Amino acid sequence: MDTDSIRQQFDHDERLYSYQPQSRREASAEIVRYVNLHAPFSFILYSSLIAAYADAIIEREIEYFSRIEHGFEWKTYSHDVLPDLPERLGKHGFEVGEQEAVMVLDLAVLPDALAAPVTHDVRLITNPDEIAPLLRSVQSVVFGDDDQERMSSELRDRPQEIAFYAAYSDGIAASAACIRYPPGSAFASLWGGATLEAHRGRGLYTALVAARAQEARARGYRYLFIDASAMSRPIVARLGFVEMSVSVPCTWAAKAGET
Repeated sequence: MDTDSIRQQFDHDERLYSYQPQSRREASAEIVRYVNLHAPFSFILYSSLIAAYADAIIEREIEYFSRIEHGFEWKTYSHDVLPDLPERLGKHGFEVGEQEAVMVLDLAVLPDALAAPVTHDVRLITNPDEIAPLLRSVQSVVFGDDDQERMSSELRDRPQEIAFYAAYSDGIAASAACIRYPPGSAFASLWGGATLEAHRGRGLYTALVAARAQEARARGYRYLFIDASAMSRPIVARLGFVEMSVSVPCTWAAKAGET
């Protein structure tokens, strides 16, 4: 796998020109912003900074988002020019999150564990009204997430761009995950994989990865990527995913009336 060329395509498809249907893209020489049009939280997905002016650009972005009263996440990547950007953002008041390994799989060469027919009870969830109870019963128990309404809305409004799967064990939904299919990108992406503790070690997580990988390949996507936590990284590595970068989410919390 040529990770350098894949990384370049990833930057183009998922950062420089990321598909964000509810956002306005704003680009400068150093920054690509995605300004949320429906909620006061936005993103910087790409930045090209050097030490000589990095702090000035950081202050500029804080001022910009504070003026429009948006919090925002500045997602940094280890392959960018400025390796100490997370530390710099932390000094400017950002909350620096945990490192995540950006892992990629070439769908043209699926390993046997992902190419074989899925034998677990894995179900595609197509009814938006089923998403909220599913997330409450699985993902919120594992991660404490509370995105039921947003996820249900996405499935209702753009069913071709997101899919939810659940794996059942002992008659209950024991594992759940989703996949995004952005138009115009070579990359589909995995999100949210979670398994209830009592049902781990039964291959449910792998079954959900396999189901999503097979569907992504059937839809014509070339690559599958995941921002892998420390827990999921060794699992997806065993399934053939290769690390192409390390991302760190850095979050600025807006203060009302701040300029």
